[in-house]
Amino acid sequence: MTARILLADDVEGSRRVLEDKLTAEYYQVTTAADGESALEIAAREPPDIILLDLMMPGLDGLQVCRRLKADENLRHIPVVLLTALDSREARLEGLEAGADEFLSKPIDDVVLLARLRSLARLKVMIDELRDREETSRKMGMTPLPGTRLGASGGRVLVVDDDRAEALALAEDLSAEHRPLIETDPEKALVSARGAVDLAVINIASRSFDALRLVAGLRSGDPSRQTPILAVVDPEDRARLLKALDLGVNDLLSKPFDPLELRVRARALIRRKRYADYLRDTVTQSMELAVTDPLTGLNNRRYMMSRLDSLFEACREGGEPVSLMMLDIDHFKRVNDTWGHTRGDEVLREAAVRLAASVRAIDLPCRYGGEEFVVVMPATRLSDAARVAERIRGAISSEAFLAGDQEIPVSVSVGVSSSEGGADRPESLLRRADEALYEAKSAGRNQVVLRSPRG
Repeated sequence: MTARILLADDVEGSRRVLEDKLTAEYYQVTTAADGESALEIAAREPPDIILLDLMMPGLDGLQVCRRLKADENLRHIPVVLLTALDSREARLEGLEAGADEFLSKPIDDVVLLARLRSLARLKVMIDELRDREETSRKMGMTPLPGTRLGASGGRVLVVDDDRAEALALAEDLSAEHRPLIETDPEKALVSARGAVDLAVINIASRSFDALRLVAGLRSGDPSRQTPILAVVDPEDRARLLKALDLGVNDLLSKPFDPLELRVRARALIRRKRYADYLRDTVTQSMELAVTDPLTGLNNRRYMMSRLDSLFEACREGGEPVSLMMLDIDHFKRVNDTWGHTRGDEVLREAAVRLAASVRAIDLPCRYGGEEFVVVMPATRLSDAARVAERIRGAISSEAFLAGDQEIPVSVSVGVSSSEGGADRPESLLRRADEALYEAKSAGRNQVVLRSPRG
């Protein structure tokens, strides 16, 4: 997978060498000679991944990383810090600043390229979710921001065949999270199907194939998006690289540093919760796009899309489509007598009774105001008439309780059915509307049918 990479390094020779290697792997590389230039380029043309040399004049890599992570538009870009320093303090400081990886010079090209592929996959996923969220926001359908975007209190699954090592990992995590230990990979797969925020897996486990466990987590829907922190032996390059290729999100070298474990776990959980929030936002926005907020029924937009697909099937020889249009009788009188709040309660209760009276295959919708529509797939006019009469009776048989008021409610119903290949959804709606008008003119609280031919 290719990506656009911004490389910032003040040493021209190092910069050119790494640029050539990345370009040879078909990455699109932009370079900067200092931190200020890197920030300007990132703001102007946001890359997919940023590589920062730690030691640069002016703004060093840590300062640039902190400023990137503080920027709402740039904080989602993965950052890799490159340095000749290999101290524990420097590594932890870089991770705390928000870096996704900390690699020591001389750079191991194979490991770097494997990490870039992993980070590129992550960036594609986040970008897609953010694009969908932005589309929802422009349509005015984005819910309020979530509250679970912190990095503590996570449920962490620790998988290791060495119980003593697993206990050590769990103990270090328990200060901030709720660890669960599994030494059996099959039980670990079952546990991961629950609400797990992070899986910490010892890739060097001897009694089972930990890489196969990673593959199992990545292939199952409930655990596909669970971040995985792999505890690795840095000398076992083959397993380390395979783990990254299979979808491991981050690496922790053995013997592990407790502080580094906590920092990496915190970053992975925070990122997962943000991704979950984006997915939830998109899902909720999609629901808002097709759902009437007052009654919870599908809205007119969704109804029309379903009618279009049903008519397409009908034109290809499928069963006829019937439709009923319902209007609450004298609804203006309800609002004028009891107020609009009570009127809304009547609409909600009518929707409940309507939904409870239709068949499983039927689609009840709020058409607008006090009007409702029920789309009835594979239904002839005579069958639709029986359902319509059942709905009319369910609504008019018992007064509605709105607050402390009992309000008598009835509906008039017009029913029509499709008439073959030349028919259109608009024509079906028009005939049902004409039948509804006839029901109202005839005294209301009744069902009128409009056959396809007249």
